[in-house]
Amino acid sequence: MKNFIYFFILLPLLAFGQVQNKDSVKVDLSNPHATIYTHLYFLQSDSFQPKKAAKTIYGMSESNAEKKAIKIKQVLDGKGLYVDLNRVPTNPMYKDTVGYSSYYKYILFPQRMPQIYVEKIGDKWYYSSETVAKIDDLYKEVFPWYIQQIQEVIPVYGHKKFFGIELWQLVALVLIFVLAYVVFLVSKRVAFFLLQRIKSLINKKTSFEVNTVLKKLAHPISLLVTASFIDKLFPSLQFGLETNTWVFLALNIAETVFWIYVFLKLVKVIMRIYSEFTETTHNRLDDQLAPIVNNFFTGLVIVIGVFRLLTLFGVNTTTMLAGATIGGLAFALASQDTVKNLIGTIMIFLDKPFHIEDWIEAGEVVGTVEKVGFRSTRVRAADTSVYQIPNSKLSEIVINNKGLRLFRRYNTNLGLRYDTPPELIEAFVKGVREIIIAHPETRSDSYNVEFTGFGDSALLVMVNVYFKSLAWGVEQSSKHRLHMAIVKLATALGVDFAFPSTTVTIENFPEKKGINPKYNTESERVNDAIAKVLAEFNQEIVEGKNEENRLE
Repeated sequence: MKNFIYFFILLPLLAFGQVQNKDSVKVDLSNPHATIYTHLYFLQSDSFQPKKAAKTIYGMSESNAEKKAIKIKQVLDGKGLYVDLNRVPTNPMYKDTVGYSSYYKYILFPQRMPQIYVEKIGDKWYYSSETVAKIDDLYKEVFPWYIQQIQEVIPVYGHKKFFGIELWQLVALVLIFVLAYVVFLVSKRVAFFLLQRIKSLINKKTSFEVNTVLKKLAHPISLLVTASFIDKLFPSLQFGLETNTWVFLALNIAETVFWIYVFLKLVKVIMRIYSEFTETTHNRLDDQLAPIVNNFFTGLVIVIGVFRLLTLFGVNTTTMLAGATIGGLAFALASQDTVKNLIGTIMIFLDKPFHIEDWIEAGEVVGTVEKVGFRSTRVRAADTSVYQIPNSKLSEIVINNKGLRLFRRYNTNLGLRYDTPPELIEAFVKGVREIIIAHPETRSDSYNVEFTGFGDSALLVMVNVYFKSLAWGVEQSSKHRLHMAIVKLATALGVDFAFPSTTVTIENFPEKKGINPKYNTESERVNDAIAKVLAEFNQEIVEGKNEENRLE
């Protein structure tokens, strides 16, 4: 009996203690964490006190503040935005250092819902005036006008649950997926049509390969449209916060992956169009630039996409980026030569001091440019050996680009014997001039053939000509043809080429004949010899052209 009396005495005290424990959570607006916790806690089903949650709204009547607070909670739940209170700062003087360094504010979801944030007003933290002003519009976006009407027409049996899902939600979910499939098919055709129109505006030339890539590009674009369609309608099904969190996380991951795929294909399309453009130009350095730019933009898209995915999983990419910047600085200091070469590559493509297949002289290296890479340029010498020149060095040294010459200049001296008569010297000079004029690979309007001086062992006849072709092999064959014609001319005229010699004068004996050649300087014979050599030379040219046409 005594114990029974004690029980009735202690029962009110226990009940008062439980009520006191339940009411021990008070409104706290001292920091971002306290304000957000106060708002969310007093809107939970087991601690529903909207008047206290409304304290987080500044400058409004209690009834309006309650409505705003409830709508903020419903928008967050509808979009599946789970607030991890462990990440919310507890510092009363917290400042957002990402773009808002001069304001005391904290954005709950900077990427997905930047309109909802708290800010410091006086000594307390409240939901911002911007959040309060925009929450009605956000609520209408998440829960369109027809949601309430659908709820009113749903019969009682529509609220029966199967595996925790109400029947009307299950039917609506199937209907959304059917509509999403229709949206996918329509948007795919529309996207391909628009891409073709854009491509035709940029480049009129049709290409089967480009059209194939455009079809592949239209596929992820239509998937993006479909994912956005589901993203808009899914909150209308009013699933719980936990379900919405996982669904919208999956949707955001899918959208990010689709965006990465879209940009990768877009880079491929642009590079293909650029490649078609470079095929119409004579600058082969542009052809070399295409794969470098393609690799750069592909890597950039992948890096940005990975950072976006990490953000969805709650990783603080700002901190990671800061660490990557510091690590990148250390790496750059450790690899200065690589950075210099990369800068050198950029300068080469901007200045374009040479093109692919140009014959250049760069310091001690002489040869044909074969490839310009990220780090170095490959030059093949005349003996077929290969030089790899770092682009940092190549961008600093003097480059003599033989490939930019308008013509290939050839200058040489022909040495005639000192005992050659003046008439034959004049005839020889005249004949060489005629040969140059008749030569198909030399400029007939710019040449010099003159008796320029007296050498140690010969009379010097300067020959200065310009070959039209810039190809090294064509130049050598043109020289060969010119030399052979000059030799034949000398033979026909009876002119001998001199070589280093020493002449010793001795008394001539009557019965001995001198070794000096006898020259025939008759003008008729000289003219006939020149005409004959030129005729043979022109005949060789005609035969050579016929042979080339036959081979083609």
